[in-house]
Parts: sequence; C-alpha cells; structure tokens
Amino acid sequence: MFESLSERLGGVFDRLTKQGALSEADVITALREVRVALLEADVSLPVARDFIKRVQEKATGSAVTKSITPGQMVVKIVHDELIRVLQGDGPADALKIDNSPATILMVGLQGSGKTTTTAKLAKRLKEKNGKRVLLASLDTQRPAAMEQLAILGTQIGVDSLPIVKGESAVQIAKRAKTQASLGGYDVLFLDTAGRLHIDEVLMDEIQAVRDIAAPRETLLVVDGLTGQDAVNVATEFEAQVGISGVVLTRMDGDGRGGAALSMRAVTGKPIRFVGLGEKMDAIEVFDAERVAGRILGMGDIVALVEKAQETFEAEQAERMARRFSKGLFNMNDLKMQLDQMLKMGGMQGLMGMLPGMAKHQAAAAEAGLDDKMLRRQIALINSMTKKERANPDLLQASRKKRIAQGAGLEVQELNRLLKQHKQMADMMKKMGKGGMMKNMIRQFMGKGGMAAGMPDPSKMSPEQLAELAKGVQQGAGGMGGLPGLGGASLPGMPRGMTLPAGLSGMMRKK
Repeated sequence: MFESLSERLGGVFDRLTKQGALSEADVITALREVRVALLEADVSLPVARDFIKRVQEKATGSAVTKSITPGQMVVKIVHDELIRVLQGDGPADALKIDNSPATILMVGLQGSGKTTTTAKLAKRLKEKNGKRVLLASLDTQRPAAMEQLAILGTQIGVDSLPIVKGESAVQIAKRAKTQASLGGYDVLFLDTAGRLHIDEVLMDEIQAVRDIAAPRETLLVVDGLTGQDAVNVATEFEAQVGISGVVLTRMDGDGRGGAALSMRAVTGKPIRFVGLGEKMDAIEVFDAERVAGRILGMGDIVALVEKAQETFEAEQAERMARRFSKGLFNMNDLKMQLDQMLKMGGMQGLMGMLPGMAKHQAAAAEAGLDDKMLRRQIALINSMTKKERANPDLLQASRKKRIAQGAGLEVQELNRLLKQHKQMADMMKKMGKGGMMKNMIRQFMGKGGMAAGMPDPSKMSPEQLAELAKGVQQGAGGMGGLPGLGGASLPGMPRGMTLPAGLSGMMRKK
C-alpha cells in the first residue's frame, strides 16, 4: 500500500543522510519533495501542509543542522510526526467488550468488505480473547448477504443468528440482542446493510438499529483503495450516526495509502484495524509506530516476531531447537523453514518487515527471489523419498534426474537447492556449538521474549538510529535468517550489504 510513498521518501532521506552537513535550505528543499510525495500518495492537502509545517519548525533549528548526524535527526523528526498524524494524540483504546453481551455495530457502504471484516473480527476475538461470539446479519437488501455471513461463521466456528425471512433490520437486531443474552454470548456483531452511496434511507435504518442495539462500539468499514473518498465517507457517518473507530480494508492492494495518513487528522476517529487480504486471519491491529516504520523503510521486526510466534507451534519450535543445537539440518528441516516463510507472508512480505530491505523488494523480484522460487524448492523436496530427505548425501546423478522430473524442473535447480542446504547445514553446525542456536530460537519463540525487548525507533536518538541501521546492514550479511537467499547481493543494494548466508545459489535465474 505505501510502496510508492516509501520509495519517494527513501530517496529524499538517502540524499540527506549522505550529506555531512545540512543547511536550512537543504532541509527546506528536502521537505518540499516530501510534501509532493505526500500529495501524490493522496494525503489530504491540509494534513500535508500541517505535517510539513511542524517538521520544518523542528528540523530547521541549529540543534539539528549543527548536530553530528543532521540527516538522521531529520528522519527521526519525520518518523515522530508520521506517528502523530497516524494516531493523533494517543493510540486507540482497546475494543469495549467487557460487559456481556457487548454489541459491536458494523457500518459502511456496499462493497467495502463489511461482512468479511465482521467474520475476521469475530475469529480474532474468539481465538485471541477467548470470547463467545454471535453473528447477526441485518442486510435485508443484498441477495444472499445473510447466507454469506452464516457460511463464514461456520468456517470460523462461530455461531450465527438463524435466518428468518421477511423481518426488518430493527426486528433482527431485537431478536439478536435477546439471543445473545439468553445464550450467554460475550460479543454480538451486527452486520448492517450498505448502499452504493450514502443516502437518507441508509442513515435512517442505521440510526434505528443503533437506538435499539445500544452498541458499545460502532466500527465503520471503508475501502482503503478509495483514497480521500474513504475519509469523506467516515466524516459523513460520524456526523449522522457516530462512529468509534475505522477499519480500512484492502490495505494489501496497490493504492497510495492517503486514506490511512489522513483519516485520524480529518475525522478525529482512530483506525482500529486494517484488512490485508481475503483470508479470515488477514487482519491486523493498526499500530501507528509500526506503519510509520514501514513507510520510512525501518521495517517491522515486532510484526515479524509475532507472525513467527503465531505460525510456529511451541512443540515444533522446541524440537527444532534440539535438532539445530546438535548441528542437525536435513531436507525436512529446510522444507519446514520454506513453509514457514510462505505462512509469514512470503519473500516480499518478509523483506517488507526487515529494516532497510523494503526498498530492495523490486530488485529481489527481478532477481527471481519470490514465492514461486520457494514453491519450486518445496516441490523438489516433496519429490524426494523419506530416506533422501533425511540424508541428502544419497543423491547421485540418477536420483537427481528422477527428483527433478518428478517436480517438473531442471537438475540445475536441484543442484542449487542442495548447495543452499549444505551452506545452511554448515552454518547450523557452527551456531549449534555452545547452545547459541537453541537459546536464540527459545528467545525468538518465547512469550514476550524478543518482541517485548524490541527497541522503539520513536524513542531512539539519531545516533542510536544510525547504529541500528549499521548493525542491520552488517548483520544481514552474516546471519542465516531467511532460507533461499544466499550470500549474494541484490542489484541496487548498498555495497557490502548481502543477503543472509545460505542463499547463494538462488540468485541465478533459470
């Protein structure tokens, strides 16, 4: 969503940080480019103006221009102001779901993803908060809308209100409230009808439902791809119905991100969640600090750790730690790592969360480092017998030919995979000595372990930021974090910054 904005800002700040000293004119010129980048990203003009004004006031003083690292100071100021624009005076409060049954009213225009988002939130509350949830569709307008919510409820294991044909939205809301109370449910979701545009009939119906349901939360679902129109819709709903928060959908698309950057400043209402795809778990809490970090190319290590903890089972991680601590690493282990990468968002998703790597996503895709490559590697491993996976040294010419044919690929690709496996196995043996690998995995997977100890970029000094960036660039060349990437560097990457060891063979395109 923020790729083009991140690219533009990255170019501006690269030039600033390379200059040893900065004059006020340098800063003003750079901020003029930032302003253009914000407007091109469809950020509201008053928001862009206010943003630049505040940054300029802080960035043109002698404390900045005469400091040791003026470029880093400007980046820090922009980072802090981005957080302020995204979250307002403070982060959004948690959903008010303490008094059972807590009613959450879902409103929005047709096609914004209300029904899917309702099911996603229900799944999240059930799995992460342990709540008993009841879903009720009040959409009497759209064909099969009620059936859609019922099917989604069955998929995620959440109860939905039985459908009674001919009832009005208000009647369904009353029945849902009664059912939620009698059934001992913690949370009741009311999925209201939408229209193609805001009209009087829609607003009257939502107001009537609101008065009956007395919701603890009223969440507006808007399409993030509609840009400034999403902000206008939010303003209108707030004026006529009253909303407590916004859910932006399709934030995994190629929109310009202006809605996210303008929403809080224009409407005064927080963005609570963002939808990142069609799958039922493709929703995240909106965290202004993490989003600001991604926009400025600082990555999102906390999200990376959380994804790992969600997709890895504790027993599996412990078993893996024991194997790696002994220096054991066969094809089954490699396949497990490749599967894990796909679950965590694939090659592009992971690069977007690693500091300094987001700007090289295009170069990585051009070099053939994508999810197709990971799936080809998995296909090759699946084509092996159990003995061959456990002991790759068995693979001679005839076996290699059979495996490649079984996967529909060339023997050269299998040879590259075997070379990559050998590099990673050697590295595991080195790191296994002294229990280094075991401790690392335990810390990574431990509850609140690494994630809880993550540094907060917004509270770091310019010197610390510079040191962090330097450390990441040096560490990327020595650590064997991502399978499939090797010690080769991507075109366009800074000199000396290489991909993790263990990935060298993958850079060659077929």
